[in-house]
Amino acid sequence: MKPQSNIFETKYYNSHMSFWQADLFNEPLEGNDYEAICKNITNNKTSNLSPDDFGKAIYRWASNQMDRPVTALCLFSGAGGLDIGFHDAGFDIVECVELENQFVKTLERNKHDGRYFKNTNIICDDIRNYTPKKSLKVDFIIGGPPCQSFSKAGVRAAGAKGTNDSRGTLFEEYVRVLNQIQPKGFLFENVTGILSAEKGAAMSKIVNAFEAVGYNLSYRVLDTADYGVPQNRERLILVGTRKESFKFPAPTHGIDSEKKIDYYSSSEALAGVKNKNDVKSGLNGRFGHLLDEIPPGLNYSYYTERMGHPRPVFAWRSKFSDFLYKADPELPVRTLKASGGQYTGPFHWLNRHFTVDELKRLQTFPDDYYIVGGRGIGAKQIGNSVPPQFARILGLSILDQIFGIKLPFELRTIDPGQTLHFRKLKTLRTKYYAQKAKKAIDSLEYVPQTNIKNRKYYGRVLDNMKLDESKEPKKGYYNVVFQAKNNIWKIKIQDKEVIRSPFTLEVTHKEKQPLFRNIHSVVITGDANNLETFFTGWKAFEREIIQHRIKADLVQLNGYYQYKPIFEINYNINTKQVSQKLKDVWLVLQTMSNDLNMNQIRDIHELSAQYDLSSARLISVLQELKNIGFEIRNQNTNSEISENHYLIPYQFPSLNSKSLQRLKKL
Repeated sequence: MKPQSNIFETKYYNSHMSFWQADLFNEPLEGNDYEAICKNITNNKTSNLSPDDFGKAIYRWASNQMDRPVTALCLFSGAGGLDIGFHDAGFDIVECVELENQFVKTLERNKHDGRYFKNTNIICDDIRNYTPKKSLKVDFIIGGPPCQSFSKAGVRAAGAKGTNDSRGTLFEEYVRVLNQIQPKGFLFENVTGILSAEKGAAMSKIVNAFEAVGYNLSYRVLDTADYGVPQNRERLILVGTRKESFKFPAPTHGIDSEKKIDYYSSSEALAGVKNKNDVKSGLNGRFGHLLDEIPPGLNYSYYTERMGHPRPVFAWRSKFSDFLYKADPELPVRTLKASGGQYTGPFHWLNRHFTVDELKRLQTFPDDYYIVGGRGIGAKQIGNSVPPQFARILGLSILDQIFGIKLPFELRTIDPGQTLHFRKLKTLRTKYYAQKAKKAIDSLEYVPQTNIKNRKYYGRVLDNMKLDESKEPKKGYYNVVFQAKNNIWKIKIQDKEVIRSPFTLEVTHKEKQPLFRNIHSVVITGDANNLETFFTGWKAFEREIIQHRIKADLVQLNGYYQYKPIFEINYNINTKQVSQKLKDVWLVLQTMSNDLNMNQIRDIHELSAQYDLSSARLISVLQELKNIGFEIRNQNTNSEISENHYLIPYQFPSLNSKSLQRLKKL
């Protein structure tokens, strides 16, 4: 592990050194010297310990030099990431509590093997049911409650629910146990979203609760890559003590370390890993083939107009950042996720899933630590964990500061006012990968597809909201006519020869630009008395843009609702022979098309006034639209939304067979 210039500097920023120096080194930080730490812990035998070997080395030191281990209780143990790190650093985990049965099986397997938890009482129960025995005396408590209430997924859905969610109040159970045991200190770990949840009120509740039971608090956001983990994983760490404030350990790796030692890269972490042939290369499914072209370090955004791709598939920021994310072997990977869909990364740079053994390395779990279950449950356990190497450094600093145990090396700390640079590095990474994407895209040999044929078929949207096509007439299917002529796409949906109450809708670009390629408008015609023809028309439109490799779906063409959408929709409807019920539906559709605030969360009474319908009638119409594929959210579909408030993300039916919202009722 040689100290050298950071990879961004050597590969991209050689021509921007003045910017690099000014932006990153204007606040010098006296970081830690990982090489010196390794030499001292091994009596000068090595200056380059892997996380696994580092854990073994400090465990040997603690076993030989400490008069007695510091006792600890772990709450929300998960698969044992925090437990392993503190165990290696000289803590005796006397008891741990975990709700998930599969996770407990992992803890018990490693207890029976006698490696990590041979003296630990492992309890499988909800923390709400847990009361420590009066005889339980521990020096320290560690744990991180489930974080879904404060996660980015919650924010993306409509704002994180925070402490309004039962999972967001589990810190109160932590405080209850803490108050009963009264140890010298504790460590609380969680996602960074906790700081902004409820506009900061959630964090205030948490701080006040811990301070109320007698603890002096210190907290800050740290990136695990700064501490020798081959993964950029930002987490909030809160430490409480009975005496003076705790100071967090300074980074051991990266630009804030003493010698600017390289971050521990993902390829370095995976060197020599076993069982790397038990995962097939490549991904299946609709988007699996796209992974091959994506350069390491990038994600789905490689296939966007913003990046300059000649065949963009996705809209900018329309997916989570781990969608089709491929790891860069020369740098730490992005945060490992506990769960996700078929295309949730990180994926290996060889275009495949990581194996469980590889995920263990990326999360710095020891090779000899057994994860119970198959790949899916194994990935969930690992992704939910605190990286043990990160926990080791925190544990050593706690031994030093809170328990006065002299370490065999200097472990420097961060002053409260000092700034770490991992956030600025994110900006540099973004620029670096934009350059990498441009280079890859410039090398593509791409011939645009211009031959679009008119066609006729029979189609119907099935219960899974997928358009089924047939060359022959079928019962319940509609005659679909697609024509592309003079920069216009025309889609006509008919179930009979003469439509007495037709509707026509025209989709154009809000900025008077082409919608895609050289097409300026898409015109859909159907029967205003039959909403199925309306839905079928939109799905036929979506089918054509997929077939002609224009975009992945209508949302990608229009743009993600939280950003600037491009669709402008104009309706022409003959409602003379349409029932009052359907007239209300068409009224709402027309009002949607002119609603400048449509993609915002609003009170039903405000919507009712704007849409000129009673609240009850409007809710009924919205449910009707949801039945034909419109995504409409309220508290029943997304618990983060306040009562009697609604969100209509798109002015067209956007749900499909994969949409989680499809089966949720208003």
